Amino acid sequence: MKKVTNYNNKNVLVMGFGISGLNAAHLLRSLGANVVANDQKTPKDPQVVESLKDDGIKVLTGSNPLSLAEQPFDLVVKNPGIPYDNPLVAKFVEKKTPIITEAELGWQIFDGYLVSVTGSNGKTTTTTLTQLMIAKSNQHRVEYAGNIGVSFSKVAAKLGPEDTLVTELSSFQLLGAPTIHPHIAIITNIFSNHLDYHKTRENYINAKLNITRNQTSDDYLIINWDRDEWQKIARRSRATIIPFSRQNKSHDGAYEQDGQIYWQGEYIMDAKDIRLIGPQNVENALAAIAAAKLSGVDNQDIVDVLTTFGGVRHRLQYVTEYQGRRFYNDSKSTDIEATEVALQGFEQPVVLLAGGLDRGYTFERLVPYFKKHVKAIIVFGQCKDKMKDAAVQAGIPTIIESENAITAVPEAWDVSEPGDVILLSPANASWDQFPSFEVRGDKFIDAVNKLINKKEEE
Repeated sequence: MKKVTNYNNKNVLVMGFGISGLNAAHLLRSLGANVVANDQKTPKDPQVVESLKDDGIKVLTGSNPLSLAEQPFDLVVKNPGIPYDNPLVAKFVEKKTPIITEAELGWQIFDGYLVSVTGSNGKTTTTTLTQLMIAKSNQHRVEYAGNIGVSFSKVAAKLGPEDTLVTELSSFQLLGAPTIHPHIAIITNIFSNHLDYHKTRENYINAKLNITRNQTSDDYLIINWDRDEWQKIARRSRATIIPFSRQNKSHDGAYEQDGQIYWQGEYIMDAKDIRLIGPQNVENALAAIAAAKLSGVDNQDIVDVLTTFGGVRHRLQYVTEYQGRRFYNDSKSTDIEATEVALQGFEQPVVLLAGGLDRGYTFERLVPYFKKHVKAIIVFGQCKDKMKDAAVQAGIPTIIESENAITAVPEAWDVSEPGDVILLSPANASWDQFPSFEVRGDKFIDAVNKLINKKEEE
């Protein structure tokens, strides 16, 4: 393992007992650090605390005591979701104690070939496609990690200098990764997400650009070229810029032209043969193709992946078809943009399940997509009235209020017909009713299966 920083006898505070935090704590201990692990909640599973204590780690749970800031910590490794205005974190900021995320720690111990993906939407699908493509033709190990649900540092510790790691990185992770240096960085797109955390759009953009901050002209930044703003953002990088464009705005990278996919003028495949549906997945495929070609992957391996990969769970995931209705789980659509692109992926009439946490915005932007694609809508959650207002503006003939995404399933069935799509694409976060979008999506799939089983018994 590459030891960029010597942690032997360093005093380190790890904040947060998520997957990344627990792995960071154990890794730092193995590197000789004196580790204190803290979480404001007490884990339901006592084994979590016991495993830390067994490793010689001091554990504090139930609060973030400000007294920790009085201790001589050399470093804080913070869960990415903990904001910098958290009172304890703010104390360390004031003291100028270095604060990093587990992604930075993972980079410090990794000396292989790093490909990193960020963006507002499409990160997980692009990361997965890129990993699959490079793995197709690579004789060494090719793994993925990061915000995709797999600890960066845990995977990095197992890989050697000949191996490749494809990482999904959120803006939260990148804020605390000052030295990360991918050979290939990908920015799928940048919308206005997480402004409750970043406060301003410019702060959010700057966090995303940390993915390319340490790149040089020997490295590559693959970036969506379909908006003028994103082209301007690219100019802030020192890396060699590789554009991708679904709107045929550049031929210098990967692009779609007349329904065909090209790499720098070389035909790859027809866009219609990509198994993943929707224009957003064409964009994700183009970004992955660019990374794959820069990594030496041949065209046939790229085509094999794109014609067989059926999608990432909760991201416009095909669930099943029953009596002519096709069910899709797009629970990851936690913002308006994601639901816009999801709806554009269907030519069939859509029965839409939408709603969730009220973040204060309204849904007029969805009105043209509702008019074109949605025959009926089931609304739920804190923002159901606002979603209903947009549906009324769109003239959707059938609007139903439901309790949540589970109760909405049989109601969607009742207003559907053979040939329809029943789509969960909430356009909102899940936290008003579910602990995560994953739980919401899983329960939606369970509700679909229960509906089908009931129909079979009738």
